[in-house]
Amino acid sequence: MKIFLDSANLKEIEEAVKWGAIDGITTNPSLVAKEHREFLPLIQEICQRVNGPISVETVSRDAAGMVEEGKLVAGIHPNVVVKCPLTKEGLTATRQLTAQGIRVNMTLCFSATQALLAAKAGAYFISPFIGRLDDISQEGMALIRDIKTIYANYRFTTQILVASVRHPIHVLEAARIGADIATMPFGVLEALVKHPLTDIGLERFLRDWESLPAEAKQFKPARQRVG
Repeated sequence: MKIFLDSANLKEIEEAVKWGAIDGITTNPSLVAKEHREFLPLIQEICQRVNGPISVETVSRDAAGMVEEGKLVAGIHPNVVVKCPLTKEGLTATRQLTAQGIRVNMTLCFSATQALLAAKAGAYFISPFIGRLDDISQEGMALIRDIKTIYANYRFTTQILVASVRHPIHVLEAARIGADIATMPFGVLEALVKHPLTDIGLERFLRDWESLPAEAKQFKPARQRVG
């Protein structure tokens, strides 16, 4: 399963790239607004830092506006994927953009029937928001299982991008189900790395290492005697 970072913060993105941990980026208007930066230059900088799909959302409500904005952001960099909402206008825009060879991530998906329509419209990614479903006492991961089954039944090529990820268990469950991608905020990505036993083990190893005499802690190989 691929891992995307859900962020528009360049420091977070650079840190995640340094770990070799991410395969792409998802953004949305809320994340971009937090950065208090000019929109297009910020997207350009993100594209320069990440060698993978960069989802950039349209903000128009009508299909014509989404198509116009989609073509604009798609022209920023070959890695840009246009995000359209899962509405009737969004489906119309997705079909038109896809016909022009522009990849589309259909976002704000909350039902399997929405995901079915997105695949039929030609969406490259479908983004089901599992955390928001959990918030209203529905099982978000059940939606991922349903979409996975439907797409397998009809051999749709639309990739399942699990969004609104709130904690590492969401990531684990998405991987078990076989989702193509999980996108997550930086805090969740950090939590994937952390384990108390790792920290305890490392501290113990280093403490034992420090107990060795200085001459025994050389990383250079000892010279061998000749003859």
